[in-house]
Amino acid sequence: MKSIYLDHAATSPVHPNVIAEMMPVYKEVFGNPSSVHQFGRKARRILDEGRRRIAYGIGANEKEIVFTSGGTEADNLAIIGTARANISKGKHIITTTIEHHATLHAVEYLESQGFEVTYLPVNENGRIHVTDVKDALREDTILVSIMMVNNETGVMQPINEVAELLQGHQAYFHSDIVQAYGLMDINVTSLGVDLMAVSSHKINGPKGIGFLYIREGTILESLQYGGEQERKRRAGTENIPAVKGLQTAVEIIEAERSTYKEKYLHYKELFLQKLKEEEVPFEVNGSEESTIESIVNISFPGMNVETLLTNFDLSGIAASSGSACTAGSVEPSHVLSAMFGSEHPKTTNSVRFSFGFANNEEDIVEAATRVSQVIKRLT
Repeated sequence: MKSIYLDHAATSPVHPNVIAEMMPVYKEVFGNPSSVHQFGRKARRILDEGRRRIAYGIGANEKEIVFTSGGTEADNLAIIGTARANISKGKHIITTTIEHHATLHAVEYLESQGFEVTYLPVNENGRIHVTDVKDALREDTILVSIMMVNNETGVMQPINEVAELLQGHQAYFHSDIVQAYGLMDINVTSLGVDLMAVSSHKINGPKGIGFLYIREGTILESLQYGGEQERKRRAGTENIPAVKGLQTAVEIIEAERSTYKEKYLHYKELFLQKLKEEEVPFEVNGSEESTIESIVNISFPGMNVETLLTNFDLSGIAASSGSACTAGSVEPSHVLSAMFGSEHPKTTNSVRFSFGFANNEEDIVEAATRVSQVIKRLT
């Protein structure tokens, strides 16, 4: 039985071309990019080229790109670093109830340090209301952090509208764009954000690297102490092979973005159509019109997510949930709780399927068939 991977929103397989570009760097480029000798200069060239190429892809200046260990560190640096550096201007932060835990836990930490956080609600479609941002905004607000695409539901947020609202206000605008970066065309000027977090392993790049876009002039405090790498914003010797891998992954998605979007939307529609043909009872969580092509979050009435994921896995299907599954208990998804209420059945009977590079059309049909068989068996 072939195993089928439908969990690309958690992580994605590394593209063969990325591996091919990284291997020579591992073998031949071991110098420290901060060293002035020829070995260091060779590494520095790869680092500088990667930074320039990544910046170019989002319409940024290379000086505005800071390499990190991934999306979590990028979110932490953006949120905690900005809050600490701007505490003299105020201690109020605005975010949403559906953020990734990299953001939520960062703002919870700041709350423990005396900052005040406003958590914006979402409607049943999983979207915030821009008017809620306007109502929450205060003179002492120093940071607004709203993700572009939710990692559990795939629902897109009105980032452009929020950016327009914040024009002229002192608050910096940060967005976790980890789930959006591979499929949405990102330009920092038109988007209007000041800080933007990206992770490599979501776009078929290597794990252990990401970057934070920091608009020039943004006041931010480093969270690490050591050398003066990344223009004193992130100490530590840079991961040169991973930078090369990330650059290659970025070049691939930029060349293939429209193809990927079309293909993954087809996969999603095919998957849902097959479930309907099998007469499996289900509901899609979040407005299908406002979700990214690669993610669908499905509620299976009368089911339990822990039981579902276990049986899917035994059937060779890899999927996931926002729920934290432990032995004998399931913690409801905080995202679905925000959408429907903490006691709603959807918080514990929903599964996220996410499509990507590891899939083909045959996989999708077979996966939907196996999922249907599991549901029917458990009913």
